[in-house]
Amino acid sequence: MIRHRSPLVWVADHAIFVALCVLFLAPFVFILLTSVMSPEQAGTAFGWPTSWHWDNFALVFDKLPMLKYTGNSFLYAGLATAFMLVSSVPAGYALARIQFRGSNVYFVLIIAMMLLPPQVTSVPLYVMWSKLGLTGSLWPLILPNLLGDAFSIFLLRQFFLTIPKEYTEAARLDGCGELRTLLRVIVPMARPGIAATAIFLFFTSWNDYYGPLLYTSENESAWPVSYALAQFRGTRAVDWNLTMAATLIAMVPVVLIFFLAQRTFVRGVTLTGVKG
Repeated sequence: MIRHRSPLVWVADHAIFVALCVLFLAPFVFILLTSVMSPEQAGTAFGWPTSWHWDNFALVFDKLPMLKYTGNSFLYAGLATAFMLVSSVPAGYALARIQFRGSNVYFVLIIAMMLLPPQVTSVPLYVMWSKLGLTGSLWPLILPNLLGDAFSIFLLRQFFLTIPKEYTEAARLDGCGELRTLLRVIVPMARPGIAATAIFLFFTSWNDYYGPLLYTSENESAWPVSYALAQFRGTRAVDWNLTMAATLIAMVPVVLIFFLAQRTFVRGVTLTGVKG
């Protein structure tokens, strides 16, 4: 006979996970409830809306060019991710599969670059991009990804190491060069790791605030949604309902992308780093 467990027993057995879920979801619930409050109630101690104002989401588009800001974020995150893949996938493959003099030194340098705070290089890089006439745009944040991203190279190298060497050796015996081996053998087998790395950089670029503050603050037409939200909050500090509504609108694309790619993302993260 199957005995049905009491819901209270189930909650007791999973108390830690329930508490973590509540802590994780509480900020989102707060943002959602505040976004549909009236201007008078938003920001007060009373947390449940006395009246529901779903038109706040439409008002955000009247107050802000959200479509333009969101398009700038997609341009920034999309091109940065594409450029990273073009440069970092071959670099990670070379460090994982090609034996050459100084490969360990290069790998140590990549780890050192991961530990280097971006603020350390901000001044010389800003001077360089200023002389090239690219300040006031997102290109100083996009173009460096053509030279590789240290964290992405590290993740890709670790994932490539999990692929048995027999596959690359067999491809070489069949006459494949390194580039063909990478494109025909390694990339199809490493799709979960590549997808996880791409999602990491896409989310990092989407949420980036420091870079747009440094390079696009004087040009509103180039603002991504992350920086635009901060400016909106600063200029309309009392309109917390509209600020929260704009925050939810900015969250929708990345949440959809994550849930659509969740299985591949989780698989890539769990397989990355099996070998050192």
